[in-house]
Amino acid sequence: MPSSLDDRQRLLDGDHRLQQLESAVREAQARHDAAAFLAAIVESSDDAIVSKSLAGIITSWNKAAERLFGYTACEAIGRPVTLIIPEDRLDEEPAILARIHAGDQVDHFETVRRRKDGTLIDISLTVSPIRDGTGTIIGASKIARDISERKKAAQHQELLLREMHHRVKNLFAIIGGIIALSARAAQTPADLAATVRSRLLALSRVHEMSLPNLVGNDPFKEKSITLFELLADTLAPYEIDGVRQWELKGDDLTINGEKLTKLALLFHEFATNAAKYGSLSSAEGSLDIAVAVQGDLLELRWSETKGPGVRGDDGNQEPGFGSKLEQTIAQSLQAAISRDWQPHGLTIRLAIPVQILASD
Repeated sequence: MPSSLDDRQRLLDGDHRLQQLESAVREAQARHDAAAFLAAIVESSDDAIVSKSLAGIITSWNKAAERLFGYTACEAIGRPVTLIIPEDRLDEEPAILARIHAGDQVDHFETVRRRKDGTLIDISLTVSPIRDGTGTIIGASKIARDISERKKAAQHQELLLREMHHRVKNLFAIIGGIIALSARAAQTPADLAATVRSRLLALSRVHEMSLPNLVGNDPFKEKSITLFELLADTLAPYEIDGVRQWELKGDDLTINGEKLTKLALLFHEFATNAAKYGSLSSAEGSLDIAVAVQGDLLELRWSETKGPGVRGDDGNQEPGFGSKLEQTIAQSLQAAISRDWQPHGLTIRLAIPVQILASD
């Protein structure tokens, strides 16, 4: 009898151990499946996912990291994470590691990293601590997202807002000059009103010319007109009693695409300054514009005479937005701009490669 009981107990113990073994196998299989599933997610992610040790050595590198930074996994793993950090950003890494050691997570940290080819890229970075089975922090995972397009869009929007603000201020200044010039020759209030109205309409045409078309199959296609048409519309508000204070002569050519917008803004700056300080601010003033195509260059000479005075650059003053806008436009057009202040007035010389103006 005791022998039979012992055998039964041994059988029961064996069944229990078998159940425990089967349960452990199932748990291990579940952990394996979960790890494989997580690895697949990481590898297929559109975001760069990188892990590193507490010493800052790269331990994993997914496909998106290869696309974003240009290094293959073989090239990156085992190397310091400073491989992709620009020199002026190296102080970020010790601060990030300090937070990881403390168990903190770094959320959506915007910074700049360096690709294999040396170019810089704006990224949003999230850094989290990696813990082992006992909860000990053994490293960090980084998720990097390319935000360069978003940054460019934000910078473009800021430039547009600043340009709008700048234009509005200039428009008020020009309107004040138009009213003052018109009042000198007006015989009656009705004459003044009619003259001011016509000049403001001309001014609105200049403003509209620098904007893209907003209708049709291609709603943002830039307009194409000739250089003289652009200059004539820009200067139309400065006619006094039908008499132009300005003259155009020389070679004309068609301006295509975005070059029209840039030149319209540039000539708008020239005319605004002439209306504020130069020959277009005086009824006796005059402006001569001569254009010549010399080989591969278009050369424009803007000559003001009989203005109220001459004002040169003050090197101690920080350039205003108008000057910065001019520099930006000149750079994008590969243009050279120079100014010469003489007792009789200001002369501006502008040189632009012809192929830049002709290209779409």
